[in-house]
Amino acid sequence: MRQFLSVVAFTLITIGCFTAYSNYGIPQIEPAPPPKEEKLDLGSMTMDQFVALGERLFNGKGTCTLCHNSLGRAPLLDTLGDVTPGRLGDARYEGEAGNVEEYLIESLVEPSAFVVEGFGKKGTNDTESPMPDVSGGGISLSEAEILAVVAYLQERGGSEVTVEIPTDVGEGDEDEEEEEELEPREAVSDPKLLVSMFMCDACHMIDGEGGDIGPDLSGIGAARDRAYLRRAILDPNADITEGFEPDQMPEDMAEQMYVSELEILVDFLAENK
Repeated sequence: MRQFLSVVAFTLITIGCFTAYSNYGIPQIEPAPPPKEEKLDLGSMTMDQFVALGERLFNGKGTCTLCHNSLGRAPLLDTLGDVTPGRLGDARYEGEAGNVEEYLIESLVEPSAFVVEGFGKKGTNDTESPMPDVSGGGISLSEAEILAVVAYLQERGGSEVTVEIPTDVGEGDEDEEEEEELEPREAVSDPKLLVSMFMCDACHMIDGEGGDIGPDLSGIGAARDRAYLRRAILDPNADITEGFEPDQMPEDMAEQMYVSELEILVDFLAENK
């Protein structure tokens, strides 16, 4: 009987320790709350406020900083006022823009109209951009939001801000307040759309397509488990694959995606065997 009670006591203590460690010793992943809605009164907004809105969209909902950063994954945008005329006159330009404002709008919704040399999808000879159309997919910027981003890019790039703040948004209902709500981005559940949205294939080869700045992820699930893949996304410098350089992947992916999207992406890679 004493031996039996000893076994029971040991079992209960073990379970208690495991439960305590599970609850308090392991970092918990909590679902990310959706961004707070931002009420916009475009009718009374100043240009400075409109530019500031564009900056918030650029750094947040638009996910622009995933690639347009100092890592060299996409062209820097600080000299757009100077370089745009040359791009519009380039023989490879296939768009219809006639000035900086039109070029920026076109670049956001038709990014393959002109691809800066060296920044196209691998194997396309810089004719196809890895950047998605920001008006659709998981980003889905509205027309007013796109114009706000363009205003911010014009100011940032050293050119005159020619964008006009739209005043006809939400017209037609006098009983409603004349303001637009900046809707939170909906979580994406399609793993391939996530790969495109977060520009994974701009640096990683996945099933024969993509870049070579980062390790080939084709069949990565056969070599790495989910814990490793999750850590590689959230803390990319924790374990650098031999032959590749550190500081090549953004370290703020946790701020750019929902937890549900992270797990969908991890599952997609883990199942790619």
